[in-house]
Amino acid sequence: MATASPSAASSPRFTPDVRIQRNPLARIERRVLIWIARRLPAWIHPDHLTLLALVAMAGVGAGYWLAHASAWGLLIASAGLMVNWFGDSLDGTVARVRDCQRPRYGYYVDHVLDVVGVTWLFGGLMLSGLIHPGIAVAALVTYLLVSIEVYLATHSLGEFHMSAFGIGPTELRLLLIGGNTVLFLRPTRDVAGTGLTPFDIAGLIATAALALVFVTSVVRHTRRLHRAGQ
Repeated sequence: MATASPSAASSPRFTPDVRIQRNPLARIERRVLIWIARRLPAWIHPDHLTLLALVAMAGVGAGYWLAHASAWGLLIASAGLMVNWFGDSLDGTVARVRDCQRPRYGYYVDHVLDVVGVTWLFGGLMLSGLIHPGIAVAALVTYLLVSIEVYLATHSLGEFHMSAFGIGPTELRLLLIGGNTVLFLRPTRDVAGTGLTPFDIAGLIATAALALVFVTSVVRHTRRLHRAGQ
């Protein structure tokens, strides 16, 4: 992402990490993104797309917050997720297609803003009344734990894992959009008399899945580094 700039001679060498994607949509998504990137106007730079993705996540959070008063907030959140996909997925692709990458800058800014955006998303959910605040906090904390582990493993192993159990960022967005659509068409605040909302159940499942990803990744990567004597 971002435009090219000379690196300082005193800076340590930054080796781009191997990007590992095993989610089902990865191959077709890559082709679509390259097709779009080659047709974008030259005045649209990767930084513009990164900023668009961040603003879109603010819109997602605002949409969920508005959902406490109107179901239309769910559609606003879904629209924000689609715009976020466009900006977040295209910024790096445009930089690679135009050969104007700044790996160190791009890696840092992209992931800092991802964490900010996800926090806005969960903040909006907490204010929406669609999910118990405690469940939202648990899901956010486990998401951040997984993010930290991924970033540490990236620099320790030189591999950037972009998916887990076949689910990547695009699939997560689609799941949220699907949930928003179902809830918009069939509003319900109590699933089968459990006292839980659909987002409560989804949040509990997401928390458990993220916790499992975190633990298994820590164990696997620790063993790998130990065996390598590093």
